[in-house]
Parts: sequence; C-alpha cells; structure tokens
Amino acid sequence: MQRRAPGTAGGVCGRQAAERGLFVPAFPRSTTTSHTAIRVPPALSLPVIETGFPRQLHPYWPRLQDRTKAWLLRKRLMPADKIEAYADGLCYTDLMAGYYIGAPDEVLQAIADYSAWFFVWDDRHDRDVIHGRPAAWRRLRTRLHAALDSPRDHLHHQDPLVAGFADSVGRLYSFLGRGWNARFAGHFHDVIEAYDTEFRNRTSGVVPTVDEYLELRRLTFAHWIWIDLLEPSAELELPVAVRRNPAFLRAALLCQDFAAWYNDLCSLPKEMAGDEFHNLGISLIHHEGMRIEEAVRELRRRVEGCVTEFLGAEQEVLRYAARLDDGTVRGAETASAVRVCVRNMRNWFSSVYWFHHESGRYRVDSWDDRSTPPYVNNEAAGEK
Repeated sequence: MQRRAPGTAGGVCGRQAAERGLFVPAFPRSTTTSHTAIRVPPALSLPVIETGFPRQLHPYWPRLQDRTKAWLLRKRLMPADKIEAYADGLCYTDLMAGYYIGAPDEVLQAIADYSAWFFVWDDRHDRDVIHGRPAAWRRLRTRLHAALDSPRDHLHHQDPLVAGFADSVGRLYSFLGRGWNARFAGHFHDVIEAYDTEFRNRTSGVVPTVDEYLELRRLTFAHWIWIDLLEPSAELELPVAVRRNPAFLRAALLCQDFAAWYNDLCSLPKEMAGDEFHNLGISLIHHEGMRIEEAVRELRRRVEGCVTEFLGAEQEVLRYAARLDDGTVRGAETASAVRVCVRNMRNWFSSVYWFHHESGRYRVDSWDDRSTPPYVNNEAAGEK
C-alpha cells in the first residue's frame, strides 16, 4: 500500500474533495477546514450545516487513515484487494476524525478501528439477511456477546469479525475505569440484540412502525456508544450527574438522532434497492401512506429540527459547564471535559453531513448491482 507523507490530505476522499473544490487539509497545527464548491444534491443539502457548522479534522487523520487500513488487513476484516480498491473511498476514518477532536492519538485510533469494524459488521449482518443465513447470524451474535464480556479470550477467534471486535473493544477498555467499561458493554449488548431484532424483522418481512423504528434506531445506530466515546476522547469519565443532566443528555441525543436520520435520508435509495425495511423513510412510506417525495420532505424536516434544537441545548450545556467550574480542581476538570464533549457533539453534525457526500458507501448508482455493494465480502466468514 502506498503511504502518504505525514501532514498531507491524501487518499481518495482527499482527492475527491480537492477535485470538487473542498479543501480538507490535515495540518499538524490546525484542524479547521473550509468548504467551497462540493456538489450536494438539492434533496440532501442542508445550508445550515454548510454555513453554521465548520468542519474539522483531527490532525492525526492522515496516519489514522493508513493505520486503520493496515489494521483491517492484519485482522482479515477485508480482503487486500478490496482494501486497496475501496477503503480510502469509503472514508470511514474521516468520519471519526471529524468527530472526536482533541482525543489522544491512541484513543482516536482505537475508536477509528472500532468504527471500521462496525461498518464491516453491519455489512456482514446485511449479507446474512440477503443470503438467508440465520444459523450463521445466531452464531455471530452469541460470539459477539461473549467477546464483549471477555475480549482477551477471543483475540484469536477463527472468525475475523469476532477477533477484530475483541481487539478493538479491549483497547477501548484500557482508557478509563471499570464503570465506563461496564456501561459501554451494557450499551453494546443492547446494540447486538437490536441487530437481532432487525434480522428477524427483515427475514420475516416486518416493516416497523414509525414509533417502533425510532426506538430501534437509537440502538442499531449505537447512539449510546458514540456518546460514551466522548469521555475517553475528553480523557475523563464523567460523573453520573453530568451524564444525566437534561441539557447534556438532550444535546447528545440530538446530534445522534441527526446522524441516524440524515443517514436514512441519504441511504434511502441504497436500502430500497437492497430490500431493506429499516429506514425512517421506508416506515413513513409503508405505515403512513406517504409517497417517496413526501417521506423525503419529512426526513428533512426532522433532521433540520435536530439542528435547531441542538443549538438551544448547546448553550444550556455551556452554561451548565460554567456552573460546574466552581473553583475546585475537580470542578475545573469536569467543566473542561463537558466543554470538549459538547464541542464534539457539534462536530458530529458536519462530520456526518460531509461523510455522506464523500463516501462511496452511498453511491449506489455507481455499483454494478444496486443491491450488492462492491466492497463487501459475501461469504459467511468463520464457518469453515
């Protein structure tokens, strides 16, 4: 694999950005970027994000990109030819590097590897549905639960997806204390079970109602996981009272709801082509009798509402942080961590937005088969 020189914005995403007039540097002393002329389809365009949420990238990003690709290869999560052909263009590391600004390099690397694993897992789940592999899915589900509770025991599992999960989770567990680890594990056990619910829905032809879908989506999108990861990025496990503060909780959930619903808006053609039932737009069409154009408008209304509500919640969190800074060392540390967290909640809006317009994951019209992403492995790994 050809490596980029440190401090340069290389890779397919960087080249595509440059070609479109999008300047995405990864300067060692600056994470600010500017957008000038990227083409966003009108149905997906959100001017409030483009003008009010400047995009940032962690300065570690160029090395992050290369090291995550090397990790995917070392852990056999993607074949070498698919990594070479598609990994840069999928822009997985760009997404995380645009969110967890200020995280120590080793924390961001662990998060990026875990996030790349998550995308591969999502693709395996989809292929198990499409190819009718319920036994393979049940085995994987059981193995992931076990690896989450004892990652060291699964580092050399025969299924690369289980071994890669154990490696990434074990690294994430090393940054904070047992309380954070237990919380993260509990949240991801819920994610695995939500994926099982989705598997059963899809294999039995069940389209969830809008309310059912919204509840399930917070789990399949792993809202609580990405919120949990704000803390190692800020290098502090937040007190329970802070995590449960209404303004902090509202801001955190709004940035994740935005991400999940904007993903639904952008992936609607991909998921309709792949006989997927789990998309807010599909639930609106199926249960509310909307035409696709009406469903798109409703999705836009919801994602724009998240932005508006976040701006109010963000100010409340900043006022709360000022109250936490009570003159004590602990108060100052907690207030600083809260400010880092809310800044990164804000970053999620721009990072998710631009990711969806740069990543090859959503360019369904360019695939030879609209129901089969070219970057996936259709085999049920670990079954030999």
